[in-house]
Amino acid sequence: MEQDPRVWIATVRASHERLASLIARLTPEQLRGPSYCSEWTVAQVLSHIGSGAEIGLMMLPAALGQAEPTGREAFGPVWDTWNAKSPDDQAADCLTADEKHVAALEALSDDDLAAISFPFFGMTLDAVGLVRMRLGEHAMHTWDVAVSGDPGARVAPGAVRLLIDNVPGFLAPRLGRPPAVAFRIHIRTTDPDRDYLLIAADPVSMPDWPGDGGGADGEVGMPAEALLRLAYGRLDSGHTPPEVEGDAADLDRLRLVFPGF
Repeated sequence: MEQDPRVWIATVRASHERLASLIARLTPEQLRGPSYCSEWTVAQVLSHIGSGAEIGLMMLPAALGQAEPTGREAFGPVWDTWNAKSPDDQAADCLTADEKHVAALEALSDDDLAAISFPFFGMTLDAVGLVRMRLGEHAMHTWDVAVSGDPGARVAPGAVRLLIDNVPGFLAPRLGRPPAVAFRIHIRTTDPDRDYLLIAADPVSMPDWPGDGGGADGEVGMPAEALLRLAYGRLDSGHTPPEVEGDAADLDRLRLVFPGF
């Protein structure tokens, strides 16, 4: 996994610029229309990105060791404020808040980046871990917006190259749901190339492919972008690229393991 936090920050910047380009082309009707997230309009997805940026800025001083941690009770008023905005304001303010957050990350010195220590679900994240969390959220929700107007939209390649290595050790055990009957699938990816064994059991795990059959019940091949979306529950049959290879039943089993959120 890439260990230079500035590479991650630059990729968040690129995701912000992609989002800005998408928003500039949205009509008022599209803002109010459905996003890929079934319960959210496009504007509500943008509101989520914007509120996330605002909360990220609130939490940054504590991550730098310059303030006490922000309690979750501070998040509710932020969400309430964003939820009360009109769709047009949610879109416009999203870009403003997101720009401030990205600029704040870009302005961090080398000493600042080295000092970052942030508790998260039993882990302590360094600078790469902290920015990785934001990039995953930002890139996937940007796709949620993009795909509302282009069913063939893909997650930005730069984000995929960084985030694909977040799938086996972080996303799979946290987002994967154990099936009623355990199974194993050999998963190969391209662009970049990766080779995994998905163990759909309790807990779900995804070690590197061990070779020699690995006790796999099936095998699928796909672009890394598709595996990333699978882990986030965004690889339904209508949004599965033609490059994905494998038995349809195996793909359906994988989709049940990663239903998304």
